[in-house]
Amino acid sequence: MSRPIPLSDRIANWLPRLVLAPSLLVVLVAVYLFICWTGWISLSSSMIVPKYDFVGLNQYVRLWSTPRWHTAVFNLFVFSALFLGLTTGLGLLMAILLDQKIRVEGTLRAIFLYPMALSFIVTGTAWKWILNPALGVQKVVNDLGWTSFVFDWIAQPTFAIYCVVIAAVWQSTGFAMAIFLAGLRGIDNSVIKAAQIEGAGLPRIYRTIVVPVLRPAFLSVIVLLSYIAIKSFDLILALTNTGPGSSTEMPSTFMYSATFRRDQMGVGAASAMMMLMTVAAIIVPYLYSELKEPRDGH
Repeated sequence: MSRPIPLSDRIANWLPRLVLAPSLLVVLVAVYLFICWTGWISLSSSMIVPKYDFVGLNQYVRLWSTPRWHTAVFNLFVFSALFLGLTTGLGLLMAILLDQKIRVEGTLRAIFLYPMALSFIVTGTAWKWILNPALGVQKVVNDLGWTSFVFDWIAQPTFAIYCVVIAAVWQSTGFAMAIFLAGLRGIDNSVIKAAQIEGAGLPRIYRTIVVPVLRPAFLSVIVLLSYIAIKSFDLILALTNTGPGSSTEMPSTFMYSATFRRDQMGVGAASAMMMLMTVAAIIVPYLYSELKEPRDGH
């Protein structure tokens, strides 16, 4: 006859489930239920208020027939490419410099990480002042006597998106640096010392040994920065407010304006689903690669 399980063991077994149940319920309702609701709205004829009819892919056709959406998608690709490339490159460079065991490492690390403590609203507002021709860099340089100097990118539709890139790179580079630095500190020094004994210089060691070992760090940085780029909203709203005109429109700002300013809830929901698909296209391969490696190693 099996021995009955003591009450204390039953409570111990069920306690983690009971503790996690409220959080799981909130996630199911606030995330997945609303994702399903947004998907249904994108297939309806909703305008000012939600409607629960079915019109197929009409809202997606309207979305891709909107020139402003094309601008938003183009800006997303430009912003993402520059943001990911510059942030990853500068973050790796700063991590390598700090990994040389310099004396002021703690101070420099705090300085580089400080922008991450700021919200994108604060960053956008500060850089709006810095880039304003009447207040920021241009005025300071002009006051110093270089009157021919012009730096008014924020007022130029062609260059305004690059101002958003500058602000985003400034805020997120320290985050990439921290991830790369953690990866560098996890590398066995004996491998590097063995390469040095063989006569390899530091540039070659980092290029052929260190950087390939940092593959998990690169994946983490790219996935997280891609997520930041796709959902960028508050930085653009504070820095350019999608201007001049709609030259810095992004999918997130398009979704907001379509839903709450132009009373096109169905189109806004369709744009949200397109953003979700973009995020999924990045996250799913990453998760697959991370889950596949333990099975292959086993």
